[in-house]
Amino acid sequence: MSEMANTDPEGIDAVRMTWNVWPRTKVEASKCVIPLAATIAPIRPHPDIPTLPYAPLRCRTCSAALNAFARVDFVAKIWICPFCYQRNHFPPHYAMISETNLPCELYPQYTTVQYTLQPDPNNPSSAPQLPPVFVFVLDTCMIEEELEFVKSAMKQAIGLLPENALVGFVSFGTQAHVHELGFSDMSKVYVFRGNKEITKEQVLEQLGLGAAGRRPTAGYPKGLQNGFTNTGVNRFLLPASDCEFTLNSLLDELQTDQWPVQAGHRASRCTGVALSVAAGLLGACLPGTGARIVALVGGPCTEGPGTIVSKDLSEPVRSHKDLDKDAAPYFKKAVKFYDGLAKQLVSQGHVLDLFASALDQVGVAEMKVAVERTGGLVVLAESFGHSVFKDSFKRVFKDGEQTLGLCFNGTLEINCSKDIKIQGVIGPCTSLEKKGPNVADTVIGEGNTTAWKMCGLDKSTCFTVLFDVSSTDKSNAPGVANPQLYLQFLTSYQDPEGKTMLRVTTVTRQWVDSAVSSEVS
Repeated sequence: MSEMANTDPEGIDAVRMTWNVWPRTKVEASKCVIPLAATIAPIRPHPDIPTLPYAPLRCRTCSAALNAFARVDFVAKIWICPFCYQRNHFPPHYAMISETNLPCELYPQYTTVQYTLQPDPNNPSSAPQLPPVFVFVLDTCMIEEELEFVKSAMKQAIGLLPENALVGFVSFGTQAHVHELGFSDMSKVYVFRGNKEITKEQVLEQLGLGAAGRRPTAGYPKGLQNGFTNTGVNRFLLPASDCEFTLNSLLDELQTDQWPVQAGHRASRCTGVALSVAAGLLGACLPGTGARIVALVGGPCTEGPGTIVSKDLSEPVRSHKDLDKDAAPYFKKAVKFYDGLAKQLVSQGHVLDLFASALDQVGVAEMKVAVERTGGLVVLAESFGHSVFKDSFKRVFKDGEQTLGLCFNGTLEINCSKDIKIQGVIGPCTSLEKKGPNVADTVIGEGNTTAWKMCGLDKSTCFTVLFDVSSTDKSNAPGVANPQLYLQFLTSYQDPEGKTMLRVTTVTRQWVDSAVSSEVS
């Protein structure tokens, strides 16, 4: 049994295929009951993956990275791309290459390699090393005991964050409050009405982070505080080591929502506005900053955009039956709102995590689109004092063996051999609508693209990619020229330390002739 446990069918590549030999034609592929697909855990750690301190060489036609399956002419210093057969010249710094002096990415055992991408000092738009950002969004419409539990968990989390991680804080009830942590002399708060939808521009304007305040600082000047342009965003987002005391004092003073609740009514809770405000605040960060909105919610949204139920307690929260019968009056409007929020977060590259503790529903059915598309986490418990919440919350921030290895702002690109088409990806990602010859007409999951955005991913994040074969004629079939097919997965992301990494996994499988396959069967 222990021997079986040690077997790792995915190996260094963390890729598993439904078929290890592929049919050559569309007709043959249509006879496969199980679709042509691959599951990949794009950043799963493995001790044998080498990390290289330079950027990969890319094919000038199809942009595939140099890999162990490329044919190399050592005399002419040329490599032939296995995907498009383009002949590419090695740059001067590869001049010493020979059969006995290979770069790491050409070693046959290194089908997966990882590159550390350095910021280019001559290119202001290249990503500098930025600290991760965490904006905590706390619901105050809960009983005193629950609020104490959640405050204690938050204090512990802030203590576990890396010292350079930036922290922001938004609390909400009937209204949403953005706390200016940089103003430590006294508690300073910006208040947003909870019953009105608010745009990103309005949020930035109200917080004094609008375009007018940002105009003077183009590019990426040297000696910037926290890696931000001096837009004043560092009034709201401070390094954990600088604001831990301020935030702990603020949490000690924080009370439950003081807005009166009528008898027979639910508390007025503006979850949608609070999340919009947090997303708007993060919109002031430099592009490429990895950030998470950590929402701690104690009940359903009853106020403003994203409302899922009225305040009147005589009206129950929608059930599965109501959703089936289309009898949930707030559902479609709330989903539309969270769909818009998801698009904003994806364009910014930021994640929404939801920690909900309540005896009744809190509206995850409506909110899930924003969590799924950004690769966020959802934890549901009955109370913030319950071990399900406390242990899960601690694990998000904890370092060491049990860490989740949360990474930010990822992009997955896929290259494949001619005649292989990508139908789509199933998993926590969003299509970047990057068209190309390898895009299939049939869409499954997030399709119509060869690139996907993964705002948040961790070492166990897994995607399933579905493929199709486009060749209809055997004489034209790709296997005639080359019996091998190739797939390449390129995953770029920001690791927990803020470094930009690129992992390249290239795998090969065999085309099989239908005559051969019928003999085998």
